[in-house]
Amino acid sequence: MLGNDSLRYERLAEHIVVLTIDRPDARNAIDGLVTAGLDAALKATEADNDIQVVILTGTGEQAFCAGADLKAIARGDGASLSTATGGFAGLTRARRTKVWIAAVNGAALAGGCELALACDLIVASSGATFGLPEPKRGLIAAAGGVFRLIRSLPRAIALELIATGDHLTASRAFDFGFVNHVVPPDAVLDAALSLAKKITANAPLAVRESLMIAREAASLDESSLWSLSDQAYRRIRATEDFREGPKAFLEKRLPRWQGR
Repeated sequence: MLGNDSLRYERLAEHIVVLTIDRPDARNAIDGLVTAGLDAALKATEADNDIQVVILTGTGEQAFCAGADLKAIARGDGASLSTATGGFAGLTRARRTKVWIAAVNGAALAGGCELALACDLIVASSGATFGLPEPKRGLIAAAGGVFRLIRSLPRAIALELIATGDHLTASRAFDFGFVNHVVPPDAVLDAALSLAKKITANAPLAVRESLMIAREAASLDESSLWSLSDQAYRRIRATEDFREGPKAFLEKRLPRWQGR
């Protein structure tokens, strides 16, 4: 059975899994149990062809995730907060083919912001905040935060946040294109599910191949990206869904995707 006392694993809709960090008393900070749960959930969702979207959220409205559990680090359990292949929380370095949506329902700070940045899309509550306050504590955001933030925001804004450790409100984050949607606090999960259902209405392999190219766009040159695109198109052209999409359009009906 997937999930544990610190991470809930639920199938709330067809093709959609919701992972909830369930440590409200610790502001949903990452401990060894959360890391183990996320690592297991990621591997399980990658292996399950029926799952197309994963939503990551936290319990309550105060914090999406406050980052690493400092009490666990003080106990000498810091090594349990990361995995060899997935990095911090088993997620920030992990290679994934499924769409991940962060449903941010409060503060996403330090490692919590890095978890949101590791996802593909972000739905935020109107009271959500984002930030990398590590320099205030003599640390750096070493789980991808520094370079992912600079790719996600205008350069000057990102540099200011990185250097000062200040927070970014949900409304400013939306204005900068950092988050996809801002909704009332009690509507975050529903909005994330609505977005996920729009994604699962599309051909799953087409979404997967498209995201594979898009995720590499910032790090590869155009020649390499053309090669990736050509290879992906050849794979898609060989699928049954490649023929089903145009056929359904001409017959004026919803497509019946098979994912192969």
